[in-house]
Amino acid sequence: MKLTADNYYSHETDWQYMSVSLFKDFEKCEARALAKLKEDWQPVSSPVPLLVGNYVHSYFESAKSHQDFIEENKKALMTHPTKTNPNGHLRAEFKGANSMIQTLQADDMFNYFYAPGDKEVIVTGEIDGYLWKGKIDSLVLDKGYFCDLKTVDDIHKGHWNTYEHRYVPFIQDREYDLQMAVYRELIKQTFGKKCQPLIFAISKQTPPDKMAIDFNGVDDDYQMQADLDKVKELQPHFWKVMTGEEEPVHCGKCDYCRETKMLSGFIHASEIEV
Repeated sequence: MKLTADNYYSHETDWQYMSVSLFKDFEKCEARALAKLKEDWQPVSSPVPLLVGNYVHSYFESAKSHQDFIEENKKALMTHPTKTNPNGHLRAEFKGANSMIQTLQADDMFNYFYAPGDKEVIVTGEIDGYLWKGKIDSLVLDKGYFCDLKTVDDIHKGHWNTYEHRYVPFIQDREYDLQMAVYRELIKQTFGKKCQPLIFAISKQTPPDKMAIDFNGVDDDYQMQADLDKVKELQPHFWKVMTGEEEPVHCGKCDYCRETKMLSGFIHASEIEV
């Protein structure tokens, strides 16, 4: 199936192409990811944080994309009408998003690197024989780099890593290094050119913080190779879960597992996981 802007995010293409977001869903909880993919279950968490990111992204894609996004999500963007304000007003979260947009707009370095690129470029390829898809925020192929725009609560906030028993930055916590490694590989397969990944991060603070991030350090290169190795190791099982050949593992802690959990025995008080 040929991927287009219209079908890229459809569940139909998710059954044929792995994506970074789907891979990360399976990493967190295989049972939850499968139920969501099969449309047997949907999370009830607020969509606002995701919409804030998309609001900012659409602005820097094009004026039309931003206007289309506003029209499609008007109910979520606006407060409920009242007698004194029958049309409602822009919710505080999206006023904050406008501040993020203005902060980036005023930055010469951001404009120099991000503005010239082709926006929302779909790339595909194979990693160890399995199909993958990706969508590049801004691809500047002739200069050999691509940009990804990230909205975060706080760029300098530490996130506890249960495996390493230490606080890590948001890049590692959200596996953006894995995303950049996969996208670099897919760009290479799609266009025959190895491109440098760049991330522009903008925070939701008042006023917003911002940072330009590259992956040129020795440790960065090692981490990105380790990320691809992890993809190659885990994806065969994830695909077998999707096709019903293997049973999904329940994490036991997420919203889906809590909602569907049935007690089957006792846990020793000294063995409760934290």
